[in-house]
Amino acid sequence: MKTIVIGVIGSDVHAVGNKVIEYTLKSAGYHVVNIGVLSTQEDFIEAAIESEADLILVSSLYGHGEIDVRGFKEKCIEHGLEDVLLYIGGNIVVGKQSFFDVEKRFKEMGFNRVFPPNFKIESALQYIKEDLGE
Repeated sequence: MKTIVIGVIGSDVHAVGNKVIEYTLKSAGYHVVNIGVLSTQEDFIEAAIESEADLILVSSLYGHGEIDVRGFKEKCIEHGLEDVLLYIGGNIVVGKQSFFDVEKRFKEMGFNRVFPPNFKIESALQYIKEDLGE
């Protein structure tokens, strides 16, 4: 069974969306480690190491995700997590910006998949399955 670490990064507290993501992933057959809200990069990394995670899914709704994840891929590599997939989704930037530009920036930061606001977790399942080689 593949393991996915999920949580809400930074000073964000959107607990309901986090629970929906957890429920959907568990229902799809994944082992989910939910670190909850108000999580730091280190919280995600620690949980990924402890659980031998295959994927880290970061969510953010309060608009400061871009700031909260700067240097995240580099920290993952420093901790031996260079092969862990990184996903991020939600309202991850401040203001209205072209999603094409937002996705490009996050991919340059090392994220494998970037999802726009209002993207349903059910729609992400196909990408998760594909990326995890299932």
